[in-house]
Amino acid sequence: MSSLKLLVVEDDAPSLELMEEVLTSLKAQVLPVNDGRNAAARINQEKFDGIFLDLEMPNMHGFDLTRQVRESSWNRSTPIVIVTGRDERSTMHQAFAIGANFFLQKPVDRQRLTTLFRAVRGAMLENRRRHVRVPLRTDVLCTSGSMSIPGMTWNLSHGGMMIDSTSPLRPGDVVRLSFRLPMSGEQIDGVGVVVWVSENRQGIRFTKMTPHGTSAIMNFIAEVEQPD
Repeated sequence: MSSLKLLVVEDDAPSLELMEEVLTSLKAQVLPVNDGRNAAARINQEKFDGIFLDLEMPNMHGFDLTRQVRESSWNRSTPIVIVTGRDERSTMHQAFAIGANFFLQKPVDRQRLTTLFRAVRGAMLENRRRHVRVPLRTDVLCTSGSMSIPGMTWNLSHGGMMIDSTSPLRPGDVVRLSFRLPMSGEQIDGVGVVVWVSENRQGIRFTKMTPHGTSAIMNFIAEVEQPD
């Protein structure tokens, strides 16, 4: 498995340089950003395995950026590490309430960051496994209200799929999905919500799937990722 892809958001240049150096030495791929607005744009453009956020930043507070992460299509479940010099219990409670997963206390030093990263690496890897996308070209039927919309899958993950269709689906629409997995031939039926639309392609996040369907999808992805 390739190295973890991390977004590190910190406006203090020495701290940002140290975090990039340490995390890179631990075999992570690091994107350092020193501005909250720039970070918000990247969060909506690409998937990260983990995000380190400085709490106190100009232009955009770390809490606001955390909320944007949790509202994004790409990183709504990505583990977030809040980096802060504040240790008030109320700060921690607020951060966890809006979606943070871990804390890193300032001042950041090499040992503290290394220890934390090794502790949270497993959670980041598990989140990545749930969102790995593999190619899948098979017919899919989407049903929304009274509409039955045929399409073709483009790729598949544990949490959703991308499809090609000329449907009038819009973000927020709830759809019933029916498709058959190649290799095993298993029929998958579930429910999802449209999270984005681009020309004739739609991204759908699963919201309801039977245990059998979940297991079949996981097995299919494992087979595609590790061919004989």
